[in-house]
Amino acid sequence: MNDRVKVAYLGPEGTFSQAAVVNHFGKDCHLQDCNSIDDVFTAVASKKVNYGVVPVENSTEGAVNNTQDCLIDSKLQIVGEEIVPIDHNLLTHPDTELSSVKKIASHKQSLAQCRNWIQQNFPNVELVECSSNAQAAKLALEDSSVAAIAGALAADVYGLRAQTEKIQDQEHNSTRFLVLANHGTEPSGNDKTSVLIYAENKPGALFRILEPFENLQVSLTKIETRPAKIEAWAYVFFIDFEGHVNDEIVVELFGRLQTCTAEIKVLGSYPAFEISN
Repeated sequence: MNDRVKVAYLGPEGTFSQAAVVNHFGKDCHLQDCNSIDDVFTAVASKKVNYGVVPVENSTEGAVNNTQDCLIDSKLQIVGEEIVPIDHNLLTHPDTELSSVKKIASHKQSLAQCRNWIQQNFPNVELVECSSNAQAAKLALEDSSVAAIAGALAADVYGLRAQTEKIQDQEHNSTRFLVLANHGTEPSGNDKTSVLIYAENKPGALFRILEPFENLQVSLTKIETRPAKIEAWAYVFFIDFEGHVNDEIVVELFGRLQTCTAEIKVLGSYPAFEISN
């Protein structure tokens, strides 16, 4: 047990967060499920585990604000990313017939992502919001009148039957997860860097931040804003771009950014997720 990599994730067992851990580290890692994203950060920072995995954005629902807020305060480094396709399935107790389903339970985001399918196939059922899809799976196991919307992993963990697969309204629905650690990574040759930039409270601040990226031809992959929480109406920019902090062009980029920003916090450089065909 001591030689196995210990990984904290947003639980409970059977969630897409657990699927992200297994995809990234394999099935032999030691899993520690946490009640909240904050608890994942705490578990890694206190070195109770080697790594943490947290969701940061969904392709249809957008950014996970809780994770972004934790990144603002944390000293942890991002050392990897994992993108998990979100395929929602309608799960029931193995002995349940669809005609007996009176309720459909899931996390509110999952219910929203399957809204059209539910309306077309179960227009009169009661919708039950749960804290997680795994909790919904537990309800379905305990009550034959309840169907759960959850992933394939939840079906395996709780012994449920997939009555219908891939019921999400958007075909290309996925969630991006970050891998956190107390250390950084060396360049891999295909890296991404995430930073927080506190802008000067002056007109044209965003333009001055983006100009060095354009001049040096450094490709941005994401930019988001969040309240900086240091003063009213001050904002921080979450920026992802191609490259590693040790690359010469990125060193030059940071040099130019220092002249037009209030503060730069490097969240980590890490191998970019490669989507297989």
